[in-house]
Amino acid sequence: MNKKIWIFIIILIAILRIILMFTFDDGSCYEEEKNVIGKVTYIKKEDDKTTIDIKEKQKYRITIYDSVSFEYGDELQVTGLFKTPSDNTVFNLFNYRKYLLSKNIKQICTDCNVKIVSKNKNIFYFVKNAIIKHVDNYKSNDYLRAFVIGDTSLISEGVKEAYSNTGISHLLAVSGTHVSVFLVIINFVFKKSKLKNIILFSFLFFFLFITGFVESLLRCFVFMLLSHINKRLKLKISSEVLLVLTASLLLITNPYLVYSVGFMFSVVITFFIILIRDKLKDKNYLSKTFIISLISFLASVPILIYNFFKINVLSILFNVIFVPLVSIIVFPLSLVTFIIPLLDELYFIIVNILEKWVLLFNNIRILSFVVAKPNIIIVCIYYLIIYLSVKVNKRWMIIYIIMLVININAKFLIINPEVTFLDVGQGDSTIVILPKGKTVLIDTGGNFLSDSSIVSNKTIPYLNSKGINKIDLLILTHGDYDHMGESVNLVNGFEVENVIFNNDEFNDLELELTKVLEEKNIPYHQGVNELVLGRQKIRFLNRNIYDNENDNSIVLYTEFNEIKLLLMADVGTKVEQDLLEKYNLKDIDVLKVGHHGSKTSSSKEFIDEVNPKYSIISVGKNNRYGHPNKETLDNLEDKNVYRTDQNGSIWFKKKNNKLKIKTCIKK
Repeated sequence: MNKKIWIFIIILIAILRIILMFTFDDGSCYEEEKNVIGKVTYIKKEDDKTTIDIKEKQKYRITIYDSVSFEYGDELQVTGLFKTPSDNTVFNLFNYRKYLLSKNIKQICTDCNVKIVSKNKNIFYFVKNAIIKHVDNYKSNDYLRAFVIGDTSLISEGVKEAYSNTGISHLLAVSGTHVSVFLVIINFVFKKSKLKNIILFSFLFFFLFITGFVESLLRCFVFMLLSHINKRLKLKISSEVLLVLTASLLLITNPYLVYSVGFMFSVVITFFIILIRDKLKDKNYLSKTFIISLISFLASVPILIYNFFKINVLSILFNVIFVPLVSIIVFPLSLVTFIIPLLDELYFIIVNILEKWVLLFNNIRILSFVVAKPNIIIVCIYYLIIYLSVKVNKRWMIIYIIMLVININAKFLIINPEVTFLDVGQGDSTIVILPKGKTVLIDTGGNFLSDSSIVSNKTIPYLNSKGINKIDLLILTHGDYDHMGESVNLVNGFEVENVIFNNDEFNDLELELTKVLEEKNIPYHQGVNELVLGRQKIRFLNRNIYDNENDNSIVLYTEFNEIKLLLMADVGTKVEQDLLEKYNLKDIDVLKVGHHGSKTSSSKEFIDEVNPKYSIISVGKNNRYGHPNKETLDNLEDKNVYRTDQNGSIWFKKKNNKLKIKTCIKK
């Protein structure tokens, strides 16, 4: 059969596999009690827990909070509740379920009993365990682990974030750079041996095993293997087509690799570097490095803005500086240090200098931009334009730049206001985005049972995905932790222009925030009755002073595009009655139900009078308070109730005289 037909069939099968995956992947969650026996294939130790993968017929991710001593290849028995990991509950953000699917993991267990059935007997795992033990004896074991076995778990999150912000996080991942060094070494040592290729691919496969078959390295290995076959059989298939074949074969094996950002980066950037290889001829090393850095940046931008909503143009320069430093000095020195422990102190000094430089450059943000998330069609157009720029005419790059500038300034193109009720667990946080990107955040949420930051992991990334880089107005309805517990984190990590408190005396949380606001010269106010933001008028309805924090909550009312929005914060039935006597609140379109659906709010009289078309309850899953209360739900019957514990974040927007509603979790 003609080779072109074979190539077409392989690519077609890969496409069909992806289509079938999207067709049958409905995100449904399953739970079952079971007993699994499997071998340990992945270990990540943290202060309070250990995360492992075990492989039986399929792979499972296990989280262990007890002290258990085991190694790679050990056979464990795990008994507990296995379930499908949940999707993201805030629009556009990281999806843990899809991330695990890209690693062929479909179920997790976080509440389990674990015991060792037998110790490792596999020679390959024995070598891997020996390498890890050897590396962990080094003073510089964090970077040595990263460069030798592809494990970055010992490098602090702050440092890894600095690598990411500067656009050089790929240097910490095992990839083609590492393979290139191995190629040079093996070609030099075995240049006269007929077994050179066998030794090379055997070593690379072993390295793949040691590093856990990381996607970028797997792509590199398969591509090299196909290139070798292509050369030996004189098939004359171009490198571009070989790369497409590599990606297709891997996607046939695991179509969920489309969810792997690392895999997409590896394939796309390599493809465009191959396209420009002819332009690199007769260039000196510095010129080659700059051109490769530039094309890598351009090729990475669509993936970056689709997944992370930020770019740093200076990463082109940073890569010119750091890629040679790592590929010529740091990584080779890692290998030498691994063999010669006496070099540990020198290596420690070198990687510390590297880290300090990265942290220094991380503070340079003059060409760092927040970029609104584009849809997948726009991403494809970006790549089409890059291809045309490389293969047809460089002038196509003007369109690329115009598109990117539009993406960066997308918030100024917002015409219709939109409201998002964020899922922040047991708490409240509502985002109102007005025309031209004017943004109001009402409460921040706050979970005192967790160290995880809501604003860092949810609020700020979601705003960034909309192209928003500042909050024009932060309204804190009252001083309870579940409404304003994240406020200090927010003003320390994001630009906030104005803050409004309720009319009550400041409690300790509010006083703590006012100190930070004064340090940052951010104005704050009390006693506001009404304000205008752009063309939007926001009214503060609850002006009385009551004898408890909840009843002193700010109650907000606004209308946009003829949609009536009423946010009740945590006020109780007494305040509801006072509001009904003072205002005409009939036929509200969207009601944010008071006090998370507690029985102290949402009286039948109030609900009947307000008569909401849609009712939103912001509530945590399986919360200890039993919210929402059954009586409240009965009062809201036939009022189109949406709950953040069941629906995730909830988004409203009126366009073309129609109210559009989206929930993050599809029911």
